Amino acid sequence: MGIVQILFLAIALSIDAMVVSFSQGLIFKTQKRKNSLILAFFLGFFQFLMPILGYFCSLSVYKYLKFINTWIVFIIFLILGIKFIKEAFAEEKEEKICCLSFGCLLAFAVATSIDAFGAGISLCFSHVKVLFPAILIGLVTFINSLLGFWFGYLFKKFPAKYLQILGGIILIGLAIKAVI
Repeated sequence: MGIVQILFLAIALSIDAMVVSFSQGLIFKTQKRKNSLILAFFLGFFQFLMPILGYFCSLSVYKYLKFINTWIVFIIFLILGIKFIKEAFAEEKEEKICCLSFGCLLAFAVATSIDAFGAGISLCFSHVKVLFPAILIGLVTFINSLLGFWFGYLFKKFPAKYLQILGGIILIGLAIKAVI
């Protein structure tokens, strides 16, 4: 596997993280720089870590995770999407609309990086050393997550309630995409 193929793999694996970041950029009101960097770091780090973990796992473990990972991603994104939509219709008691608690960051990071675990397994069976691809995947995801967040932020001129609903719909769309 050459560098161009690894770069395409990195871009493909970063798409979900970019969409999640876009949805977060739509609804953030405060501390945008700090939160965009935290989100991009979490997503990029897990996209770096998961291929390494996948690389060192056996194929028999992957067979079980391959069936389960789709449903894990589906459930996480569906719950988060519904939560966003529900919060859009709730009375706003505090300024914090989005979910960047450690648990939420972890859920986003795991849900968007499960495919990278499988990519690590395929790197192993392709006899490709995992460190360089993992670094490239993490770096591309970090950059695309930042881009996604700030593109989402550019759309903030729309009413916040509708943007929150759009963010929820995007997450539910990712959940459905994971199953399909």
